[in-house]
Parts: sequence; C-alpha cells; structure tokens
Amino acid sequence: MFAVVRTGGKQYRVAPGDKIVVEKLDGNAGDRVTLGDVLLAGDGGSLKSTSGVTVAAEIVAQAKGDKVTVFKKRRRHNYRRKKGHRQQHTILRIVAIGDHKAEKPAKADKAPSVPKPVTAPETQSPTGEAEQTPAATAKSRTKATANEHKALEPVGTPTENPAPTDEKAAGAPKAAAKKAAAPKPAAKTASTKNAAPAKGGTKKTPKK
Repeated sequence: MFAVVRTGGKQYRVAPGDKIVVEKLDGNAGDRVTLGDVLLAGDGGSLKSTSGVTVAAEIVAQAKGDKVTVFKKRRRHNYRRKKGHRQQHTILRIVAIGDHKAEKPAKADKAPSVPKPVTAPETQSPTGEAEQTPAATAKSRTKATANEHKALEPVGTPTENPAPTDEKAAGAPKAAAKKAAAPKPAAKTASTKNAAPAKGGTKKTPKK
C-alpha cells in the first residue's frame, strides 16, 4: 500500500518501510509521529478512500541540510552582505499506512556461506598445447632466469694471480715508489730585478 502525504508544504509518496527527509518536526530520535494530511492512498493499481487514513512514522534523526551562502550587493553603494544558512531537517521512517505495517526482515539462522574462488582452467591453443595463465607464465619465467643465474656462477674457489716473472715487471713497482718519494722541485719565482719600485718605497738615486 502507498500514500501521498503533505508535511512542511511539500508532498511525499511513501510506503511502509521507506525513509524520507522532511522539514523539521518536534521530537527526538525514536519518537512516533502521525501524519494526518493524506492526499491519496492506494494499493497496487486501485485507489482507496483517504477518510480516516493516517500515516505512522518514527523519527530516525534530526539533521541539517547542506550550507547555502546568501550574498547581497548593491553597485556603487558600498553595500555587501554575506550570510550562511543550513536548513534543519527530520529523517522519518514510515512504520504503517492505516492498517498496513512495514514487514520486518526475517532473521538469518545461519551465516551465508562464502563461495570459494574459482581458478581459471588452462585453455588449449589451436596446435593442441595447453596455454598457461599469466600468473603461471610469470612464475615459469622467474624460475628460468633464476636457473640461468645459478648456471653462470663460478664453480670452486678462485686462484690468485702468480707473481710476475719478468724482471722489468718486477722492477716497475720499485721505480714507481722512487718517483713518488723524490721531492718535487720548487716552483720558480718571478724575477724582481727589473720590477718597478713599489709605491711609497725608497727611490733609487741616479748614478753619477
């Protein structure tokens, strides 16, 4: 059964068990409210008389709507006003329309069984070979690369290089050590014989 009720200057089509948001009504959450302004009532495709029909509802919560910004301005008058507003609403749950009440959901005796995930079967290619899934091919590639790295690893312990037998090769480190130990010659300083005398210094007397 359904009905069309009017509350807060608005009309709502309701049925038992529906939830609607209407303009603020007095009461707290859990209180029962009766909506007596029924405009239309019917059951299926047939209409019924609305005389004596009332809609019983239960307050679910008292809430507020979205914020609305109100801005006023007058040009060339230095007039600006800005205000915010949130409309107060009441959330209702329709309990019954006349003698028709909302049906309570049946309690489940046992928890529903969770189906097991089904793995995709291997498909066969036109040549007759079984095609592997992307996960299986990735695993096989990883395994193949690991085997290749393992095959390229050296077997046994590496041997050290023998000492050089050539006399020149043996004497090369000594010569390099001598060059490193020899002191570097001091850098030549610029000659000051023909340099101009510094300012403020003593002037040389000319020769007679």
